[in-house]
Amino acid sequence: MNTRNLRFRSNHVRDILALFHEELDPLYGSGEVAVFGEMLFEAFLGWDRVRLLTSKDQTVNQSDLLRLHWALEDLKRQRPIQHIIGHVDFCGCRIAVGPEVLIPRPETEEIVNWIVNSLNPQPSALNILDLCTGSGCIAIALKKAFPEADVTAVDISPAALALARRNAEENGTKINFLQADILSDDRFHSRFPTFNLIVSNPPYVRENERAAMQRNVLDHEPGLALFVPDDDALRFYRAIARLADLHLAHDGLLALEINEALGADTCALFSQHGFIPQIHKDFRNRDRLIAARPSPTRP
Repeated sequence: MNTRNLRFRSNHVRDILALFHEELDPLYGSGEVAVFGEMLFEAFLGWDRVRLLTSKDQTVNQSDLLRLHWALEDLKRQRPIQHIIGHVDFCGCRIAVGPEVLIPRPETEEIVNWIVNSLNPQPSALNILDLCTGSGCIAIALKKAFPEADVTAVDISPAALALARRNAEENGTKINFLQADILSDDRFHSRFPTFNLIVSNPPYVRENERAAMQRNVLDHEPGLALFVPDDDALRFYRAIARLADLHLAHDGLLALEINEALGADTCALFSQHGFIPQIHKDFRNRDRLIAARPSPTRP
């Protein structure tokens, strides 16, 4: 396949990037398309941002040009850039992603960093439970931060757990993975010890919020990990609260990503279960994290 068939004007970097902007700016905006170019050149050619900016008169070979062509076509279909590249960088870990799991977001990295800072110095024997683990990104990042910790990660999806196990292995982390439905399967509770930390990024997007979401999310990320019914939006938080009633240490910590529109309701739920919740905002100043500890008067 020659460059004419690939629709690029030439194999010069400048012309490649120009076509990306020409084709994709109406969909994504110029700034995001520039980031796509940086990510693709780093993933496919090993170029960092500085080299890309200073090498626009250089050429790429036919093999790399073909890969860039198909990346452009995928982006026009709004396939996520992370799926095209095959991984994301999350808290210094390389996390493989695909349609079976949610793509880890920067907001979730913030939550992990908050947890790490909150648990320093760490308890002498740290047991961590990650519910709705998906790609395993939270569990893996926490295991990296606390190598001596015992980390258990739970998900309902066999496909997600298979990917999470691979991610754990490729990042050199030993994590206990368990398939279970935290909404209905209470049998796995009996396997659990007491945890110092229970963390989760559970499904929390209400069905009535679906229409406002972007196609690249709706078409390529699992609805099972995203959506909850409008009339029972806190179903996963209710299950997590019940589990924490049984398995969170008296001085333990709950750290949960939340729907920004439901912060007050989520706090009220955990208050009813004898926890003291506090909302923390993300870098966009949106309610993103509820951190909760058992009340000293809790039975």
